[in-house]
Amino acid sequence: MRKRSNSEMTRRELLKTVAGAAVAGAAGAGISPAQAQQSSARQPAKEPAKEPMDVIYAKTRPVDDPACRYTGFAPGTRVENGMRIEHDVAVKMRDGVTIYTDIYRPEGARNVPAIIAWSPYGKQVMEREVRGVGQGTGYGLTKISPYTKAEGPDPLYWCKQGYAVINPDARGAYKSEGNVRFANAGEGQDAHDLIEWLAKQDWSNGKVGMTGNSWLALSQWFTAAEQPPHLAAIAPWEGWTDFYRHMMAHGGIPEVGFTGRLVQGRCGTGNVDDVVAMIHKYPLMNEYWEDKIVRLERINVPASITANFKHFHALGSLEAFRKIPTRNKWLRIINNFEWPDYYDPAIVEELRRFFDRYLKDIKNDWELTPRVRLAVLNPGGLDQLNRTEKEWPLARTQYEKLYLDGATMTLSAQPVARESQARYKSEAPPMTHPWTPPNTGFVNFTVKFDRDTELTGYLKLRLWVEADGADDLDLFVYVQKLDRRGEWLPSKVLGFDHPGAQGWLRVSHRELDPARSTPSEPFLLHRRQQFLKPKEIVPVEIGIWPTSMFWHAGQQLRLVVSGHFRREMPPSWWETFNYEVRNRGEHIIHTGGKYDSHLLVPKIPV
Repeated sequence: MRKRSNSEMTRRELLKTVAGAAVAGAAGAGISPAQAQQSSARQPAKEPAKEPMDVIYAKTRPVDDPACRYTGFAPGTRVENGMRIEHDVAVKMRDGVTIYTDIYRPEGARNVPAIIAWSPYGKQVMEREVRGVGQGTGYGLTKISPYTKAEGPDPLYWCKQGYAVINPDARGAYKSEGNVRFANAGEGQDAHDLIEWLAKQDWSNGKVGMTGNSWLALSQWFTAAEQPPHLAAIAPWEGWTDFYRHMMAHGGIPEVGFTGRLVQGRCGTGNVDDVVAMIHKYPLMNEYWEDKIVRLERINVPASITANFKHFHALGSLEAFRKIPTRNKWLRIINNFEWPDYYDPAIVEELRRFFDRYLKDIKNDWELTPRVRLAVLNPGGLDQLNRTEKEWPLARTQYEKLYLDGATMTLSAQPVARESQARYKSEAPPMTHPWTPPNTGFVNFTVKFDRDTELTGYLKLRLWVEADGADDLDLFVYVQKLDRRGEWLPSKVLGFDHPGAQGWLRVSHRELDPARSTPSEPFLLHRRQQFLKPKEIVPVEIGIWPTSMFWHAGQQLRLVVSGHFRREMPPSWWETFNYEVRNRGEHIIHTGGKYDSHLLVPKIPV
């Protein structure tokens, strides 16, 4: 048996280093005792959402803009393919605003449960999105009916299974009244009102579920936190739970590309919450951004959760699984993109079993489904290694520190005695190939594993940094797999190279919340900016996306520390992120001696 090095510790030992933290009874669901205690107390429901402060709005696209692909406002009913289809049904919200929804239900059926696909993306299929799904799955358009809402369930399938599918235009979208709400509690309250309206319809059995990808997932978190009485189950595929920390300002660095497209792409007759303008006006945490954090402790309905280590939604999905207090929760971590997974026939059948259990009360032994199913990435080897687990994160994790050495540009399991530096020009260089010379603007540290190694869980990078020529630094870090020759072995997303587990930090945002941080998961406050003085060297902690990856003996781990976001060349079709950086001059990383710069990795015994 291998003797454990001094730099390794189990997850239990790691948590014991946090003052006041107790592990017993909480590891099973990955919930800290403080979180479990907080979750057990029912919180009072919020009043109807109020605009928290001076919100900046952008004008939505007019619905007749060709980019909106609007099929027109046409209230009415028809019967087609065994479905009763009701278009543009008016539903009034608690504040008097009217939204419009399409309803697909089995013709002539009563006692029918409903499934909501909530988003501002349009009530009917958007050709571009469906073609993306078709390309990702190999199905082509014929496998997804034209009734399907983008990233939502196919009504033709679900109506045949005895369900109604509800495709609303969220507040402010297309002809629905009001302004588009952007991932906040108010959106959850609107969906709450729709659920309670549906439960009163003469065809309804009184049970409502929700499902869908991305926005259709994050809306489920906000809705479930409102605790509508007739919401019976949710099935979110990949969705944020803290919009500021998970998307808008990773590590405090504003992202205006992808989020800008989300704002600019909204169609309606009113306005849309302009999150890009708001991050410029309010770069620090305040009540506006807090309203975009889901109150996970209030979610008490059964949940079938899908996550993906290669997707920017991963943090939200995994955090939700850990923190929602219901015991009826399941986590599936996949190896492909959410679209092909969501429309895979086998996965659709599995989702039906989940809804059959909780929306139809069919005793089908769903509860025997493994609590956690995990895809261990293994690029360059066999297909991903799939297995079941009992909890997330894994209780048997052994944390190990890999120390940076700026003299040799390596990582070592033992502390480095000699002080040294690694430096790079912080400005983004011209794009050639993102990971190899002659690119500048980053440094690499590598370690070769002498035995098979699996890393599964949360990684953290501790760095001692200095800015030469500036009072702030924006850091982008990546953990990657190399083969025995040192060539990069990327995992893939729809055929494109994925850059690896990622972390971000604006150093002026480095202040941590000591009550919520753990040794492996730093939690940034984002309440103030702490700028650097000339020649000041400070320690920072950078949380890195959780991952699960396998290295064979002789393969290498590469840590990339960069001053800019790393894109593929040519850029992936979905990779539209644009971070507004402050970098100038050189970044200096101090290692060795009193500068204990290290990468904390979650090793799983193999």
